[in-house]
Amino acid sequence: MKAIVVPRRGGPDVLELRDLPDPVPNPQKDEVLVDIEAVGVNFADTVQTQGMYPHGPRPPYVPGLEFAGRIHGAPSPSSNARVMGFTPTGAYAEQVAVSKKALMKVPEGWFAAEAAAFPVNYFTAYFGYWMAGLSDPAANARGGRKKRVLIHAVAGGVGTAAVEMGKVLGLEIFGTSSSQEKLDKVKQLGVHHGINYKINDYEKVIAELTHGQGVDAVFEMLGGEHTAKSTRCLADLGRIIIYGMATGQTPQFDFMAMFQKNISAHALWLTPLTAHQDLMMQAWAAMSPWIVEGKLRPIVGAQLPLERAADAHRLLLERKNYGKVVLTI
Repeated sequence: MKAIVVPRRGGPDVLELRDLPDPVPNPQKDEVLVDIEAVGVNFADTVQTQGMYPHGPRPPYVPGLEFAGRIHGAPSPSSNARVMGFTPTGAYAEQVAVSKKALMKVPEGWFAAEAAAFPVNYFTAYFGYWMAGLSDPAANARGGRKKRVLIHAVAGGVGTAAVEMGKVLGLEIFGTSSSQEKLDKVKQLGVHHGINYKINDYEKVIAELTHGQGVDAVFEMLGGEHTAKSTRCLADLGRIIIYGMATGQTPQFDFMAMFQKNISAHALWLTPLTAHQDLMMQAWAAMSPWIVEGKLRPIVGAQLPLERAADAHRLLLERKNYGKVVLTI
């Protein structure tokens, strides 16, 4: 099979298209073989390639955390054969062997690229809201005002997923981006307050727009000083959900602000969470009705063939993507 390989640490230029042996499913692990049609590209893929995850895969390896395709050998007309799912590594390939527990049926009417854009981003968004105590629309509707969320990189893969979900959950949505064009797009998606962080200090804007109250939760994936700034954007009992470090810098905290407002910080990394089947099933059960109702549907901003994986990584690293970047096979 054809596959992208990370032969050594580095940036997009190290990615190589190679011929590799076909994977063989392990029946003892209840694995099946999936013929991949599309692969979701994540910022985590670029971070792993550079070796920034201490416990990440070691070269040489095939990158890729999510995919959509068909179960190998299943009848073509069968809708149950169309699946999307997770894998710790190995999705940048024509085939992957995975446990049946890692698979979900592709929603009716979705293209392969949309299905490949769902697993990582939407489960991350769901668990972010779950950790923030905002995953129940009925609970959010109670009280004197709408609950508020600040989503950094709001036009990215997780960002657009969090916007769609935040709209379903009845939240007042604040989002940051470096591009007015992207902010205009996410406004149509459901963002109430778009903030261009290159022009405005989002900490000051949040304080002004909320009359000093702050937001109830922040989706934070920048790291460095932005973690401390985001902490200061929070209201009493607010929660900051840290799911990445796009700046490459360790998160900094403003502990006095946290003490004064009884703020809590939650780390979110989806890969270990996928081992908790009860939580994954809970999340899938919660999101499934929203999918059927058409309220959740991945935004695919760019599709590139597998051999252009390096260009896909560059789109993310250069912040040029809107929504999800997908590799097609």
